[in-house]
Amino acid sequence: MSMLSSLASSPDEAVDHLCDVLVVGGGLHGTAVARDLAGRGWRVALCEQDDLAAHASGATGKLVHGGLRELARLDLGGMGRAVQERARLLQCAPHLMTPVRLLMPHDDGMRTGALIRLGLWWHDRLAAGNGLPPSEAVTLRRSRLGASLQPAWTRAFVYTEVMADDARLTTLCARDASERGALVLTRTRCDQAVPHGGGWRVGLARRHPEDGRVVQRLTVQARVVVNAAGAWASSVLSGVLQVPPAAAARKGGEPPSLAWLKGTHIVVPRCVEHDHGCVFHTRGGRFIFALPYERHFTLIGAAEQPHDGPPDGVAAEPDEVMALCQEASRYLRRPVQPGDVVWSYAGLRGALKAPGRGEEGAHGRHQLQLHARPAPVLTVWGGSLSSFRLLAEQAADQVGDLLGERRLAWTADAALPGGQWGELLDHTVSPELDLIAFQSRLRQVHPWLPLPLLRRWTRAYGSRVLRLLDGMRGRGDLGDEVLPDLFEAELYHLRRHEWALTADDVLWRRSKLGLRTTAVQHAVLADWFARQHTGCAGQPDAAWWSSRAVA
Repeated sequence: MSMLSSLASSPDEAVDHLCDVLVVGGGLHGTAVARDLAGRGWRVALCEQDDLAAHASGATGKLVHGGLRELARLDLGGMGRAVQERARLLQCAPHLMTPVRLLMPHDDGMRTGALIRLGLWWHDRLAAGNGLPPSEAVTLRRSRLGASLQPAWTRAFVYTEVMADDARLTTLCARDASERGALVLTRTRCDQAVPHGGGWRVGLARRHPEDGRVVQRLTVQARVVVNAAGAWASSVLSGVLQVPPAAAARKGGEPPSLAWLKGTHIVVPRCVEHDHGCVFHTRGGRFIFALPYERHFTLIGAAEQPHDGPPDGVAAEPDEVMALCQEASRYLRRPVQPGDVVWSYAGLRGALKAPGRGEEGAHGRHQLQLHARPAPVLTVWGGSLSSFRLLAEQAADQVGDLLGERRLAWTADAALPGGQWGELLDHTVSPELDLIAFQSRLRQVHPWLPLPLLRRWTRAYGSRVLRLLDGMRGRGDLGDEVLPDLFEAELYHLRRHEWALTADDVLWRRSKLGLRTTAVQHAVLADWFARQHTGCAGQPDAAWWSSRAVA
């Protein structure tokens, strides 16, 4: 009997898990939707075919834009929403947010200086009260900010944006969802689905993290499926759920016009002498950013290009890396060469297209498409790092309508795990000052903790670092130092609480230690995980695929 026919004919007793909503996709949008729904009291399950944030959600430009892109399209409402969402993230996840001043040299190919000043003034006005410094115009020859730029650039504007740790933001949304009762399944592919009992009977295949072989099959019965598979959303909708286009409901039913844009990024040793980032206007009319990254590096990107191929295996191509180096070198006093690149990555962004404008009119707004037949499905199209919380709230509202009970939204002022400093601080001032104060207080409580480790842990875990350190009295309690600055205590925490199952999960998504890790060190960590996955008898360790991270 095929899996499809077995799903269709299985009695309810054969179902491994019953839920109200199954979310397909463990990127930022999927985990945020699961978090919102679980917080409203729905029974939620989430499946992700790879690791959390393994694709586009861990491959963004790291900027939570404050709406300047919307201003360029004269979308004042969109700009207001972007500023508001950025302010909420600064309050709800301060440990993952880093305000950064951006230097934008004025290029004759850009809009006039007067228009730019007007736009920045309006941006400042909307962002008033969020603790971020206002914009200003600078003469580069009279400022230290011009030291890293070619002498030909004489004028610039400075404004403030916010950088986010996108992959950790995704993981902490999943963590919060799990703590609110959601079942989070990574390395779990949605293989088959059939309408059943007014909802969906879904077959899931769980795969071993090292070799990808199927180690367990599960059957889930869900009343609604949320398709948040990103670049795979079309294939999930038509191939797995087998939903025809004509099944769209009236509200939000028209399929969106999407442009898939590939954003390429490179990381090089720090090439800007000050602590500001830079915004460069490319000869193709787009902007690239050069951002301070992980203390000793500069992140340069994104060179977005239309992408028509399959989403699998998207990577930074040599010509794209060369283009980024050349565009950055037009501005920087010290040229950037492909040989300087220590890491490169690329991701796909689904952008809605304005009618008649093609890719040039694509932007980061999202659309939620509802299908009523053959069973309820809500598909997420588009979206951005800046709008993920709002997208999840809107999706949860629509799911509530499908389930016959709209429950109150709650995430606007709710902190993500680690986002509250109250356990060590009596009052808060601003995200950056609060982080410094928390680190200083933690240093007093745990003076034995190495300073680099303390800084990294407070950035990664926020106030949850206190749970990680609970019961520790000295450096020996950290366990073996598997790699420099990476101890067994943290590895066990990541494996048990954050679904980390491979070396890459830790080095590139739960942290960015991969920037300073050699191939030999990577192999050492991979061997550590291999030992955790295999018991003494050489059989797979059942703990690695535990359905829910232990609270």
